[in-house]
Amino acid sequence: MTRGKSNHQEEALGCSDAFVTFQERLSRAAAVDRSVLIIGERGTGKELAATRLHYLSPRWSEPLVTLNCAAMAPTLIATELFGHEAGAFPGAVKRRAGRFETAHRGTLFLDEIGGIPIEAQEKILRVVEYGSFERVGSSLPVQVDVRIIGATHVDLPDLISAGRFKRDLLDRLSFEVLFLPPLRERKEDIALLARHFAARMAFELQRPAAPELTEETITQLESYPWPGNIRELKNVVERAVYLSKNNRIRKIEFDPFHSPFARETEPRAPAPPPISETGLLEKALPEAIRDLEIAMLRKALTRSRYNQKQAAQLMGLTYHQFRGLYRKHADAIRNVRDINPR
Repeated sequence: MTRGKSNHQEEALGCSDAFVTFQERLSRAAAVDRSVLIIGERGTGKELAATRLHYLSPRWSEPLVTLNCAAMAPTLIATELFGHEAGAFPGAVKRRAGRFETAHRGTLFLDEIGGIPIEAQEKILRVVEYGSFERVGSSLPVQVDVRIIGATHVDLPDLISAGRFKRDLLDRLSFEVLFLPPLRERKEDIALLARHFAARMAFELQRPAAPELTEETITQLESYPWPGNIRELKNVVERAVYLSKNNRIRKIEFDPFHSPFARETEPRAPAPPPISETGLLEKALPEAIRDLEIAMLRKALTRSRYNQKQAAQLMGLTYHQFRGLYRKHADAIRNVRDINPR
């Protein structure tokens, strides 16, 4: 899909140190015609950053082509990237250009690049090194001039260790690695973004003005950990504007799935007993440490809405340390929720 300049850039708003530092580094990387990787949690604006990279680069007047690798079946990614010849497989009635050909002289943005199968990675590596590839069903080389921008929320070195990503390709794509700051590191920007989203939603609803966000509301927004980052903030604020009945928003609903009919008497996962100073010697030290680890895991997972990377940060651990601790106590905390890595 080729994208125009349009309105994708208008939400790159912020004045926090983390935001300004990121934008300055992005601007420097944009001017150098090399591949760039954008690393960030879900909802931090990786596609928006890639769009800015393209339009700040010397290739700005050429196509920006996007492929969301996570949305494609692994068996179809090669065809999408490299195109195919007529008769290459059942249903291929005519030649079809792939994303690399469409992006010739421009930029190809590979979102969730960690989802590309190894076979396709090998062909991408050839394009990066030699500027050529063969369409599916052909042995004739196609020459292209494309800048690749990749984005992901996963740990690519971890995928290399698991045999799911090629080290050579990562080396070639990581001329510059840009880490998008999560919204919790941009607290100074939350009010600015919230008012921006509120004004846009009010305009969409054809209201005369955006409702005011009270100080209490801003405090609520700034105190929330935002596991879904900017995308979640946008949804929360737009929903608040939609539900508002006057020109002031006094309360924010963070969880739209809280049923008004839920009973307080519904069974809940039992909480571990609190650890008090008077009861410290009632348990052996290994058992007391185990209880504390389980209690902290449960608390961090609940507060982060079961986003494990966010939970790790709340506990002051790396993601790998958290995953090891979670696996250690998986049986003890599974009754809280069936948790999958995000």
